Amino acid sequence: MRISRLEGRRVALWGWGREGRAAWRALRDPANGFDAATDLALFCNAAEAAEALALDPGLVIEPEASAGRLSAYDVVVKSPGISPYGPEAVAAASRGTRFIGGTALWFGERAGADGIVPGSICVTGTKGKSTTTALLAQLLRAGGHRTALAGNIGMPLLELLHGEAAYWAIELSSYQTGDVADSGARPQVAVALNVFPEHLDWHGSHERYVADKLRLLTDARPRIAVLNAADPILARLALPDSEVRWFNREDGWHLRGDILHRSDTPVMDTAALPLPGRHNRGNLCAVLAAIEALGLDAAALAPHAAAFTPLPHRLQVLGTRDGLTWVNDSISTTPHASLAALDVHRGRRIALLAGGHDRGVDWSGFAAAMRAAPPTAIVTMGANGPRIHALLAPVAAEAGFMLSAADDLAEAVAQARAALDGDGVVLLSPGAPSFGAYRDYTERGRHFARLAGFDPEAISAIPGLGIA
Repeated sequence: MRISRLEGRRVALWGWGREGRAAWRALRDPANGFDAATDLALFCNAAEAAEALALDPGLVIEPEASAGRLSAYDVVVKSPGISPYGPEAVAAASRGTRFIGGTALWFGERAGADGIVPGSICVTGTKGKSTTTALLAQLLRAGGHRTALAGNIGMPLLELLHGEAAYWAIELSSYQTGDVADSGARPQVAVALNVFPEHLDWHGSHERYVADKLRLLTDARPRIAVLNAADPILARLALPDSEVRWFNREDGWHLRGDILHRSDTPVMDTAALPLPGRHNRGNLCAVLAAIEALGLDAAALAPHAAAFTPLPHRLQVLGTRDGLTWVNDSISTTPHASLAALDVHRGRRIALLAGGHDRGVDWSGFAAAMRAAPPTAIVTMGANGPRIHALLAPVAAEAGFMLSAADDLAEAVAQARAALDGDGVVLLSPGAPSFGAYRDYTERGRHFARLAGFDPEAISAIPGLGIA
């Protein structure tokens, strides 16, 4: 949907975070075809209302996002974290209110006459999408191409609405993939890495999460879809409107041991690359398949992966203090992510800090894995900590690892220190969101760094955001 098509409609914003503010600026910019004098409403809390009114006294403040108030508007531009499946939103939608996100507005504005957004490469997946998107941007820039890095990785697309770039490396969460489909535009390339249970509280069920995640492929109909052949859900997809390119398959980009191959041709050894975990080195295959889908020489750009700077809060090695290596994987929000983090440090003594916001995700597979390859210790914490602890207690007794429970992250860190006694890895890979105790995974990771004795400011910046 183009912004100009909102003209003459009753429009509201829902959320005043960075995405909400980006949408407000886009709607108040007369260059985008929406009359800046038109009434614009904002659903927000009192503190946000004061900040918003200081910037825009003409805003109509809506303090309660009830079904009745939401249905008073034709279009509600909502922030990604707000679920459209809540009862208020569902009721308003049944009365005709349309809910869209800022991502939909950006795609609507950038589409060409054929519906394709030229140079757009959308990356999604339950795990690895941020690193994959950042690595994609780096390799394209290394090839001399002006490239934007934006989306869920930390910069709303609407902040770059009028930016000029040859290529757009765009990370999309499952909250945003449907926005691309709803925009009516099509990505030039869409990359799907994997699909595991995640964000069940937002989507309402595993089945809906999978369907929403896959809308980037099934409904947005990218010109080229780059898919992981090793993922069973993706491997079964039929996409009649897209050309499909596979990675992690022997006729495409794949790893044999640590050696990167294009079909049968060895390209480079990946063992020394600054990509933590085999899964991230495997996602280099996704990046190269996407670059190839753009018609570029991927093999020539592959060596530039050696200069990649790992992203904060993603298997981030903070350093060593008192004989302990501290690893910040705060972005880990699924048990599968925690298992991948443990695998990276296999062979060392590890104290894993696990638990957070409880979304009802099944940890039984994680527990089964602990029977075969347990760490030295697991400290549970957070709202789902007791549930994880109860599941792991018989496993710990059988497999022989230490298991303890903490009331908060500070106590968990203290217990991890004691368990390792000056030798090993303290690994924050909670396998659950941070909601409740922290604003987001970034705040949780920064607190972990501070508890470990590192400067939170020095470890938090995401390099390369924007256009370069």
